[in-house]
Amino acid sequence: QAQAPLNQTNQNPEDHDTRMSSDEEYETHSGAADCTPVEAGKIRKGAFMVIRGRPCKVLDATKAQPGKHGSAKCHFVGIDLFTSKKMETVCPASAIVSQPIVSRHEYQLCGWTRGEDFLALMSLSSSIMRHDLKTPHDETLRCRIEDAIRNFEAGVAIVTVLKAMGSEQVFDLKPSSGAANHCDNKKNSKRKK
Repeated sequence: QAQAPLNQTNQNPEDHDTRMSSDEEYETHSGAADCTPVEAGKIRKGAFMVIRGRPCKVLDATKAQPGKHGSAKCHFVGIDLFTSKKMETVCPASAIVSQPIVSRHEYQLCGWTRGEDFLALMSLSSSIMRHDLKTPHDETLRCRIEDAIRNFEAGVAIVTVLKAMGSEQVFDLKPSSGAANHCDNKKNSKRKK
């Protein structure tokens, strides 16, 4: 029985493990609408980067000089924007990696909906209500939101929602006692109808 030459393979390419060694492992995110390609060597501390498929804020970025047999390597340490989990990766400085498109939107906090699992929010620009964002898991932020809802008459609270790669989460709350209370106005207009 003849064997195939060494430079040819009869294996299915999907069966072959094509991952690189851990010091050369890097990835790009295929979603063109929610990420932009960027050269790894240009990413700095404070920038956003996709690490292991998750949108992260870069906490530390170091670049090792080119060695005798290879190109310069970049080491990134980041924190997941939505889970706060620490992530890290190493890749060549010339590699093209994904940078998530991150946006922030402000909403007026109007209360809870569906128990205390979801927040009732209203857009400051369009007065459209949202009931699809969960109450944050962060205990400190959750307590601040609970206090703001309990003390609703004391002033209007504004929450900031972070959006990246198809996920959204409330990540900040600030009082805004000078703003008009749009939630009460919206409720009153519904009662009149």
